[in-house]
Amino acid sequence: MRRGLFKRLFSDGEFYKILLAIAIPIVIQNLIASSLNMVDTVMIGRVGEFEIAAVGIANQVFFLFIILIMGFYSGAGIFISQFWGNNDEKNIRRILGLSLIIGVIISVIFTTGALFLPEPIVRIFNKDNDVIRLGSDYLKVVSISYIFTAITFAFSMALRSIGKTMLPMIVSIIALLTNTILNYAFIFGNLGAPELGVKGAALATLIARIIEAIVLICYVYMSKGVLASSIKEMFNFNKEFVEKSFKTIIPVVLNEICWGLGSVVYAIAYGKIGTQAIASIQITTTIQNLYMVLVFGIANASAVMVGNQIGAGEEEKGKEYAYRLFGLGALVAIGISILIWVTAKDVLNIFKVSETVLYDSLMILYITSLIMIVRVINIILIVGVLRGGGDAKYSLKLEAFTMWGIGVPLSFIGAIWFNLPIYGVVALLTVEEVVKCFFAVKRLISNKWVNRVIHDIQ
Repeated sequence: MRRGLFKRLFSDGEFYKILLAIAIPIVIQNLIASSLNMVDTVMIGRVGEFEIAAVGIANQVFFLFIILIMGFYSGAGIFISQFWGNNDEKNIRRILGLSLIIGVIISVIFTTGALFLPEPIVRIFNKDNDVIRLGSDYLKVVSISYIFTAITFAFSMALRSIGKTMLPMIVSIIALLTNTILNYAFIFGNLGAPELGVKGAALATLIARIIEAIVLICYVYMSKGVLASSIKEMFNFNKEFVEKSFKTIIPVVLNEICWGLGSVVYAIAYGKIGTQAIASIQITTTIQNLYMVLVFGIANASAVMVGNQIGAGEEEKGKEYAYRLFGLGALVAIGISILIWVTAKDVLNIFKVSETVLYDSLMILYITSLIMIVRVINIILIVGVLRGGGDAKYSLKLEAFTMWGIGVPLSFIGAIWFNLPIYGVVALLTVEEVVKCFFAVKRLISNKWVNRVIHDIQ
């Protein structure tokens, strides 16, 4: 590791000014964005169990949709951040146009499936006729919002990549408030609206997503910034441009899919242990996510900051930023680790569950606390530094190897072969994080991650 890392860590006020300006709005927006569909689940939960199950299943479809479009958008963000550093506005607009085309195509596919095959889709997750009926009703309405979500997220990712993070945050706040108010009206029949139940929740989300997209696009074009481009400017690219772009974008998409499917397989392994094990995982994941929003905010900011410097041809400064972010990530992880350890018992007392679930959850949180520094470093380096540096292919290889070559097999070995309790399986899975961290840090030190992906795109 470079000498004087910690001495230089706090020596550049400009670095922290940029980091905070990018990261804080991203953290807030991520909290809000993750809450938008959760609002439906929470408020519909007051209606009944079948209704909440139906909304939860429909949101699994939304989860898959988001994984796909965000994979493409994150890959596009690598180019936009580097083009921004290189003051190349023409290609920023081209990448935005390419992102919009991809996002709209994916959204149309998902919407078409939800409109014409809602019952078979819901039946994959649940066989209860009432849940299938309610889930289908919700899915048919909410799926129309997918195209507006795709458009909003494309512009939001582009804005993030050029360091403009306040606008996406403000628009997300507007969407959350709109969705909450309309849920109150349409689900329960308040404010003079009809009582629509599950359909009301879907309608509220649809309207909120439409308003979110309109407000964001109107502001982008009224501000006349780099993203306020004409249709001709956005779609002025050829086959060669698409092929070169996809060489970097596709590995990011596959990385997201790899992670999403891996999460599903982990859930299957946990399910082999029992219902109480699943409950413990759900509880501890909810608690961890509160902290991980901060970590992913720093990681996303890292991708932008490093990408801007690499794109500008300032490779040494990009490397310096990478090491600072690595050191900062370690310090943040230590703080999170201490907080989780100290507050674990008090936080778990909020949940009204059995003593077994409480004990298992406490053990999981303690294990999480111990491995947190490794996990945070992995996220900062893989999601942030390596992607920002254009090293998407290595990130994919590392994630795929550790998750599917180590994590997934260990989860089933622990749950089925060794018959471990849930916290034992979680402890076993720390091997994946440690191995991943070793190779991620090794890649950082090698400087092979520096890849100016825009150099041959005209």
